[in-house]
Amino acid sequence: MRNKDCKVFLSPAEKTGFTALLLALLLGWFNPVLAPLPLLFFLLLCLGMPFLPDVGFFLPLVSRGTRKTEGIALTFDDGPSPASTPILLDLLARHHLPATFFVVGEKARRHPELIAAILAQGHTIGNHSWRHDYFLMLRTPKVLRADIRQTQDILAKSGVTPLVFRPPVGITGPRLGKALARENLIAVNYSCRAFDGGNRNIGNLAEKLLRRLQPGDIIMLHDLPPRQKSLSGYWQQELDRLFSALNENYQVAPLEEIIEYPVMRKSGKSPALGNGT
Repeated sequence: MRNKDCKVFLSPAEKTGFTALLLALLLGWFNPVLAPLPLLFFLLLCLGMPFLPDVGFFLPLVSRGTRKTEGIALTFDDGPSPASTPILLDLLARHHLPATFFVVGEKARRHPELIAAILAQGHTIGNHSWRHDYFLMLRTPKVLRADIRQTQDILAKSGVTPLVFRPPVGITGPRLGKALARENLIAVNYSCRAFDGGNRNIGNLAEKLLRRLQPGDIIMLHDLPPRQKSLSGYWQQELDRLFSALNENYQVAPLEEIIEYPVMRKSGKSPALGNGT
């Protein structure tokens, strides 16, 4: 990656790769049997690091607020959905809480009225890929760019251009950085989640989040109805408990304030870019 002064900035993956290669060459000089070990270690890192949503191994990654941030941010993935988005909007309005919805492009195309409702209530919207493909980071660069671009295009029809992208399941990859740069997007993941499996496991949802929540956290929840319709009431009760506790004990702020970077821009307007993170 290069900035306007043409200085070269290497990702942790690139730095680790170069170090592993140098160590392999040195070990090869003294003991050829040990030479492959640094490269094997690097390979294991490349396989494991993408699954850590708060580690930017291949590209700059925002997963929590800046060091001076005391507030927290609420984010919702995988929507919009007629069975969950209106419920979330009602609860957020009742508790006067701001949120960012990382939406799936294919769903946004089917439900532009829900995108309009999210925006009308003052919330912000991020790009969460076109189909929520779990293997998106393994696709070719062309497929990856097209996936991100397609979601940008469909959201532009609703009058908004996201400036942040959250990969499906928070998984990153070595091709993602260049794809995001082409679309003027940055990667934003999360630092606090309930491991709810897309609202498949909502037992004690509020407690699971609150017991690990820290100032500066970005909370990730899902804009999906519970898999069992009979649990919809319980899910809403858990969210109500969570939102009440957040209001009582934390400062909930818009995501752009937490990360000091704009989340989106309205059509025809240029974003007032922050300092980034």
